[in-house]
Amino acid sequence: MTSTSAAPSTVTLRSAGTCLVLEVPEEGLPKVLHWGADLPDETVAELPGLLPGPVPHNALDDPWPLTVLPTGGDGWLGTPAYAAHRAGGAAAPRWVATTTQPGDREVVTTAVSGATELVLRHALDEYGVLRVSQSVTNRGPSADTDGADTGGAASSGAADDATTLDLGALRAVLPLPTRATEVLDLTGRWCRERAPQRSRLRDGTHLRASRRGRTGHDATLLLTVGTEGFGFRAGEVWSVHVAWSGNHEHLVERLPEGAGVHAAVLGGGELLEAGEVRLAPGETYTAPDVVFLHSVEGLDGLSRRLHRSQRASAVHSNTPRPVVLNTWEAVYFDHDLDRLTALANTAASIGVERFVLDDGWFGSRRDDSSGLGDWVVSTDAWPRGLQPLVEHVKSLGMEFGLWFEPEMVNVDSDLVRAHPDWVLGPRSGLPRPSRQQHVLDLANPEAAAHVEGQISALVGELGVDFVKWDHNRDLHEAVRSDARGVDRPAVHEQTTAFYALLDRLRAAHPGLEIESCASGGGRVDLGVLARTDRIWTSDCNDALERASIQRWTSLLVPAELMGTHIGPPTAHTTHRTLDLSFRMLVALQGHAGLEWDIETCTPEELDSLRAWSSLYRELRPLLHTGDLVRADLPEEQGLLVTGTVAADRAQAAYTVLQTHTGAAAVPGLVAFPGLDPARTYTVRVRSQAGLPATVQKRGPRWWDEALEDGVRVSGALLGQVGLPMPVLAPAQGLLLHLT
Repeated sequence: MTSTSAAPSTVTLRSAGTCLVLEVPEEGLPKVLHWGADLPDETVAELPGLLPGPVPHNALDDPWPLTVLPTGGDGWLGTPAYAAHRAGGAAAPRWVATTTQPGDREVVTTAVSGATELVLRHALDEYGVLRVSQSVTNRGPSADTDGADTGGAASSGAADDATTLDLGALRAVLPLPTRATEVLDLTGRWCRERAPQRSRLRDGTHLRASRRGRTGHDATLLLTVGTEGFGFRAGEVWSVHVAWSGNHEHLVERLPEGAGVHAAVLGGGELLEAGEVRLAPGETYTAPDVVFLHSVEGLDGLSRRLHRSQRASAVHSNTPRPVVLNTWEAVYFDHDLDRLTALANTAASIGVERFVLDDGWFGSRRDDSSGLGDWVVSTDAWPRGLQPLVEHVKSLGMEFGLWFEPEMVNVDSDLVRAHPDWVLGPRSGLPRPSRQQHVLDLANPEAAAHVEGQISALVGELGVDFVKWDHNRDLHEAVRSDARGVDRPAVHEQTTAFYALLDRLRAAHPGLEIESCASGGGRVDLGVLARTDRIWTSDCNDALERASIQRWTSLLVPAELMGTHIGPPTAHTTHRTLDLSFRMLVALQGHAGLEWDIETCTPEELDSLRAWSSLYRELRPLLHTGDLVRADLPEEQGLLVTGTVAADRAQAAYTVLQTHTGAAAVPGLVAFPGLDPARTYTVRVRSQAGLPATVQKRGPRWWDEALEDGVRVSGALLGQVGLPMPVLAPAQGLLLHLT
């Protein structure tokens, strides 16, 4: 279907119980009539005639629509979806639009106003995930005075002020209905990522803006608005995610006038600083995808859509996710071949499948004050090079991984001494240091080629299977000089250069897997996950903290892409001591591994780890393909119940964690969501995941039988009534396997 000046027509995109309905008018941009639950054809046909709203007092004379790109010119007085100017003004443009529907689940709108061309693509995948892709092109000097396309600002030197298009914003926005009244987003900090916060939807703008130069430990991941009291398993919810690893913003906005016939809007996009994107004639800016989701089954419905969509991607490895041992908390900077060889021997003996050498192997890197940027094996720490360790690790049947932090440098490094101009920052001097490091300007082709060459050479020479890619600071004063010697914001260029570097390395080494680590969970988004194989969820390996961090990270990230490791008995970040049973249980919830000097383990601890790794290998086909379910339980109960249910619901695994002392003396009946009520399941307690150190002798009746051969229980009883749980102390838990 194509429309330019014909009578208005309706376009409907449908998939997996959700739909987007647009009206294509005789002129101008398409109007959003509906986004949310699927509607039958006869209902869609009624929408255009019923939805023009009333005209209130002291308002525009006629009802105005919410378009796919709302601005003041449409009647929208909230945050504009598009903002740009040339020298002389920035009035709202008047778009001449052409809308086409290349397929059943895709609609493309091309809009022109003077010398500016916009392309908007709305596409639903088979799982109900809606992606909005947008680009703007400067087609040259404007021949008219259409507002946004008259005048301009100085560009990089390729055009004069009058022909440069200075882009301020290109956001994607969709409407919300009146019944969406509660807002949920996430915040956090280092070692406390993904902390939920809820509020009422009020008039004004709820804006989550990040200028960190990376996604951030406080990134919301999903900004969600829902019906009152929505939870994991219940309620109708609408959500947005900006698939971008640089500066970004998410917003929900409600004005007293509403948004056309709708109550509010939800949206987001890249956060652009003034002068950051200046398009000379012929240049195009492509915005990061903005992902929208809707569910009538609470937050679990959103996660199910997102997880299934990511699993269908060809980007991530589909091989079983290996048990990992990372050396950081075992040896830190103290690298020694004999010590690491012994660690590898012990790791292989308990079932580890991937051995990762962390920071400290290169240049002058004996601590965190020097050597960063010199990706050459240190002859001090490794007089014979890394080859002996790599050969030994691989002889034991394990993969070999290596830590890099390619975007960062120490001033005390050979690279900076040779190329001080490769450090990102203003001409007036270096930005403030953070963790004694600065940022390498990847938008400088020579700098990017240098670091790419060093990494690629090591990956090829050593046969590196896995790269832990770290990014240990926010970007302050992230500016670089343009061709005219003027400092300009550089986060956009830095982020696209980072993506391009990842793409080139993966193309050069097709089997290479890469982890996104940013001082833990500081770079978690669908932009980086389109180019990596997992994220490091948090630098905090305290399992009690991890229980919440992993629960909320899993809103966006499926288990197999979420690094979850067993830390040492006493966590080095919180100094809290926890039982091995609890640490093993929490680590099973993702891509499992260890971050611990297991050379210090007792024989009994090694036996426990051996049984645990065997259980992980047994269950990972379920844990890494099934649907995530999370029970809604009262906070005062102190229980977290998280499960994975196979797509055919023939089996499931649930972790039950006690995070703090419950208000009641006994936990009562706990139901297990997601099961088939028509089936009968055998319920077993999997002791290989660890058992609570203390369980009252008089436990529930089913407990002893479930520890041995299993107890038979109907899915209806499990899902609708539940089982009585044993009395658990804080930081205790259990794993139930249902078949």
